[in-house]
Amino acid sequence: MNTDSRLMHFPIPFFAVVMGLSGFTIALLKSEAMQLLPLHAGNLMAAVTGGVFLLIALVYLAKLLRHPGAVRQELHHPVKLSFFPTVSISLVLLSICTLHSQPALAEALWITGSVAHLLFTLYVLGAWINHEHFQIQHMNPAWFIPVVGNILVPIAGVPLGYTESSWFFFSIGLVFWVVLLVIVLYRVIFHNPLPAKLVPTFFILIAPPAVGFLAYLKLGGGLDAFARVLYYTALFLTLLLFTQYRKFTRLQFFLSWWAYSFPLAAITVATLAMFEQTGDGRFQALGLGLLALLAAVIVLLLVRTAIAMGRGEICVEE
Repeated sequence: MNTDSRLMHFPIPFFAVVMGLSGFTIALLKSEAMQLLPLHAGNLMAAVTGGVFLLIALVYLAKLLRHPGAVRQELHHPVKLSFFPTVSISLVLLSICTLHSQPALAEALWITGSVAHLLFTLYVLGAWINHEHFQIQHMNPAWFIPVVGNILVPIAGVPLGYTESSWFFFSIGLVFWVVLLVIVLYRVIFHNPLPAKLVPTFFILIAPPAVGFLAYLKLGGGLDAFARVLYYTALFLTLLLFTQYRKFTRLQFFLSWWAYSFPLAAITVATLAMFEQTGDGRFQALGLGLLALLAAVIVLLLVRTAIAMGRGEICVEE
């Protein structure tokens, strides 16, 4: 397959790689800030993640310029449509990664990412409302990304001084999380199982309550009853998915495996935050255990992605 053909089939879900690396970076930075790790790799990982984002963004821009029809097809695809907001989410995550080391850059990334994500949210919701071809079997946990991704915004938004804007985005994400969760559960319980390629997206279920917990703490809610509900919901979903490990370990590698990474990072950071709030050593042990697992998953995903790219199994026509 020639280079131009691979460019035409370069998939928008590639930005999920940036989300996974950003989540790992934030987990490292959190551990280092709490003096739980002797390493100082967080800022280095932030730089690496930023470089990966630029590389993927440039390749996708080349695809847009050379094959605009292929991009339009993804914009109208019932599954791939939900991955376009991973671009804006990546910018918001990078703003979190650079919040303390480069606040001016973090603010620029946050503003750009937040505005872009609002536009993506409006576009995707409009597509859902005015659709003519979506069916219940198209529904999968990746549909959380466009709307529920708003819940990330306060994590950097509040420290940067954008409190009311952060409440705006948090409200959108929280309300639509509940709505979409009901639809996802209805789809997986009463209809055919998800295709193997989409099974890893089940891990996305962990992210909304875990990130919501972190955002709520930033908004000043403190460790109250609602915060605990969010955290323990995320923890329960993590346990539920871990009991299904045989289902996940039997899967052929797809780029969708990157759906494991960011949700694992979210519950890791949320658990470390619980230790910070409570001082309970059990959360410390769990948080460090999850961090070790996350690091192993990131290494596995990088290796498997490199192998798949070398074999020409990615960027091919589906």
